[in-house]
Amino acid sequence: MVEIDSLLHSGYHHPVQRPWQAERVLTKGALMYPIFITDEKDALIPISSMPNQHRIGVNRLEEVIAPLVAKGLQAVMLFGVPNDFVKDAFGTAADDPEGPVIQAIKLLKTKFPALLVSCDVCLCEYTSHGHCGHLLPDNTIDNAASVRRLAEVAVNYAKAGADNVAPSDMMDGRMRAIKQGLVDAGLSHRVSLMAYSAKYASALYGPFRDAACSGAQFGDRSAYQLPPGSRGLGRRAIERDVREGADIIMVKPATFYLDIIRDAKEQAPNHPIAAYQVSGEYAMIHHAATAGVFDLKTAVLESMTSLQRAGCSLILTYFTPELLEWLD
Repeated sequence: MVEIDSLLHSGYHHPVQRPWQAERVLTKGALMYPIFITDEKDALIPISSMPNQHRIGVNRLEEVIAPLVAKGLQAVMLFGVPNDFVKDAFGTAADDPEGPVIQAIKLLKTKFPALLVSCDVCLCEYTSHGHCGHLLPDNTIDNAASVRRLAEVAVNYAKAGADNVAPSDMMDGRMRAIKQGLVDAGLSHRVSLMAYSAKYASALYGPFRDAACSGAQFGDRSAYQLPPGSRGLGRRAIERDVREGADIIMVKPATFYLDIIRDAKEQAPNHPIAAYQVSGEYAMIHHAATAGVFDLKTAVLESMTSLQRAGCSLILTYFTPELLEWLD
């Protein structure tokens, strides 16, 4: 005979009851769509390593985004992909007024004023060496110079109309510098700061670097992105970014780092927690579904559930277009 205190089935025997057991229910407002903006203004270039994703020229952006907004898209994250702009050691093109990100901000805020426009802040797409900041003569990171430049870029994106800036570079102290820059520019009241706080040096970024043309020309980024086994460093980075003024805390990648997401939720209970389901996660799910391993929709929705269960209130995912359909 089963003991009364062992009985669980009664609480979810009916389909209507099952969602009641979830900590959160996925909504369209919990999604942010990462998109790649190229300076080839009329381009719509498929990304071979990321099914259904494209590099989008500014002149094609409205036709891509308008149907998604009609289906409930509320937020995007912009990544610039310079093609015609010259890359140099300092990432000079990152905040060029004629560059892809600033042009995209202005177009999106004009055409879709209610859409939240977030901008990734990093230099790797714009530097000739492919690293995320400035380098010293020995090719190690010049943290102080990098932070100054990243703050300039973030403030210029904010001045162009961005609603949120999100530094992904992993330099020490950049959150405080960017927050101060927004305060000094009189923009801190209307531009939020999302910290890529626990960003790990992962094998899962390969398709992104193909999409953004941002691979390092030598070495790797393991001296500034976090070691995959370092839970303690992740916790310290989260604590630091909360102190330095972050409005939103992000963990990246997502699925392999659910423990870090839960840590973030416990460490920063009063902050929204974001997770970035990165390009490698997206590609793995797509290719496995294509191979018949599982049903795509079922797997994607389960991955969303796992992120929310771990503590996320915001998910950056390339599956956003499909999820806007499925959540109807």
